[in-house]
Amino acid sequence: MVSKILSAGADGISGYPVWTEVDVSQGLPAFDVVGLPDAAVKESRERVRAVVKNCGFDFPARRITVNLAPADKRKEGAVFDLPICIGILQATGQILANLSAYAFIGELSLSGDLRPIHGALPIVMALKEAGVSAVFVPSENGPEVSVVRGIQILPADHVMRVVDHLLGVLPILPLEPSDAVFQKETESFLDYADVAGQLLPKKALETAAAGGHNLLMIGPPGSGKSMLAKRIPSILPDMSFEEAIETTKIHSIYGLLSPDHPFVNTRPFRAPHHTVSYAGMAGGGTYPRPGEISLAHNGVLFLDELPEYPKNVLEVLRQPLEDGAIRISRANNTVEYPSRFMLVCAMNPCRCGFLGHPTKACKCSPADIDRYVNRISGPLLDRIDIQIEVPAVSYQELTGQERGESSAEIKKRVNRARQIQRERYKGTGVTCNAYLSGELIRKHCALSPSADKLLHAIFDQLTLSARGYDRILKVARTIADLKGKETITEEEIAEASQYRALDKKYFHSRR
Repeated sequence: MVSKILSAGADGISGYPVWTEVDVSQGLPAFDVVGLPDAAVKESRERVRAVVKNCGFDFPARRITVNLAPADKRKEGAVFDLPICIGILQATGQILANLSAYAFIGELSLSGDLRPIHGALPIVMALKEAGVSAVFVPSENGPEVSVVRGIQILPADHVMRVVDHLLGVLPILPLEPSDAVFQKETESFLDYADVAGQLLPKKALETAAAGGHNLLMIGPPGSGKSMLAKRIPSILPDMSFEEAIETTKIHSIYGLLSPDHPFVNTRPFRAPHHTVSYAGMAGGGTYPRPGEISLAHNGVLFLDELPEYPKNVLEVLRQPLEDGAIRISRANNTVEYPSRFMLVCAMNPCRCGFLGHPTKACKCSPADIDRYVNRISGPLLDRIDIQIEVPAVSYQELTGQERGESSAEIKKRVNRARQIQRERYKGTGVTCNAYLSGELIRKHCALSPSADKLLHAIFDQLTLSARGYDRILKVARTIADLKGKETITEEEIAEASQYRALDKKYFHSRR
């Protein structure tokens, strides 16, 4: 007899339906799984065999063939344990029920307990799009998928609970659709009120957060670059529900969610060490997984000590910074992960760190300085909208009694500016100024006559590229949004151009 059970797998951050076809026939006892299964799927044979016996059912001493269709698509993970088990029970007549309205996903322990899986959210969303009425999921994945509407979520902690529901013995109550996990605050952040001085760097960080702009901080050791960067999450704009869903999908695929934190409702902050590999940054592997740039999607990727990162790791950032996605190709598969993040970098001005320091002498030769800063390529530097110096903090600033502005106050302005941008670009697919196309720049970055004249002079003085010109306009647009102004004046152009001035000071040798 042949049974046909619906399940699903994950491909990138999307899911796709998978039919689990089970044939139990006469012949020498065997248990084969076909349809391009990986090692974890093949090992489901032993888990399912133990579950069937330990739950009091008869395991057939016949030839069992399991086909996972479509057969030309690679199947990964233990998500198919439950459908294979239910398929065998139906094919052997131990479950007499119509299963056409259900889908099944879940890993099984040897005793029949349902264990959580990676990628539950995109899988359930794919099943909903396929028109499935109800899906059985492990109980621990319930909170994660409770945001999906239009499909019944049936949480179970043991395979016998699934069987009892199918036989009508003890029905499982479906989860009520809920946005509670999105509303729940899961993190507390460091506060900018604790940062002494550094008014100009904090202003630049506010601008970067409001417009989603990439930012580079240059300063001596101990000036507070890392401290400033680690507080960026406290001023980032609130996530929309759509952004949270997309970010949660990536973290679900990677396996970063937990029962305590089943949903990503705050913007991620990723800070990989400078020893990170190319695959760790971009993603990859034999069976591709997201890298740091995708885990930072809709959030911040912070690279401390920027010149210390391997050159190939830095260069992989260029294309995702432009396109907002990265495509990973392997011989047996090609996947695309979204990678639209705000890049925040910090570095010393030279190897010893004290170039331009008011009290400490730099020990580096001009050639040493050039070699150090030239580890950052021109094309990557050109994709960084804001470049600022973070000077050493004076004794008076450290010992002053005046407390700085809190992150909560800064975030209010950032949220207002970001809301202006969302309404302005509604229907275009753009959510903030950093991602404006050339057409949108011409349409929404109107300059006053005096601002246009000033920008012309700056373009010639800084020998800007076309990309650099566009980025000054984008940053000026954000500064104007923070002030609630529609037209960009020379005041905003002057401030935005100051954020490109370090090209001449530190990176002049490549010009």
